[in-house]
Amino acid sequence: MNTDPRQDEIIEEFSVFDDWLDKYNYLIELGNGLQPMDPAHRNERYLIQGCQSRVWVDARLEDGRVYYGADSDAIITKGIIALLIRVLNGRTPKEILDTELYFVDSIGLRENLSPTRSNGLLQMIKQMRLFALAFASKEEEK
Repeated sequence: MNTDPRQDEIIEEFSVFDDWLDKYNYLIELGNGLQPMDPAHRNERYLIQGCQSRVWVDARLEDGRVYYGADSDAIITKGIIALLIRVLNGRTPKEILDTELYFVDSIGLRENLSPTRSNGLLQMIKQMRLFALAFASKEEEK
């Protein structure tokens, strides 16, 4: 497995917390720091299906790199999407598709989410990869 400095940094940040209440509070803090999403993209087209809460994700390709925007009506979920954006933002579509998101298990995120939130996490990852796949396909057509 290749290491990823972005993910390693997240693992290190979460390692200072002993219990999950503190980790949830940190997730909330991260979500509060998420860049505001274009209000025009807070609609059904960008809504991720399969999440307990409402999560919107959009993406744009700029100079061969993918940049995401997101928002959620749930504070923990907003923190989770902020982490995913932090890891995947500014990468090429191929890099995104090849990235193994090992930080999710390393910080214990998946095992400390309810089944519905865990499913939502998988759906967020899936949607972000689908954007990357679509951009990769468009680049191949050129």
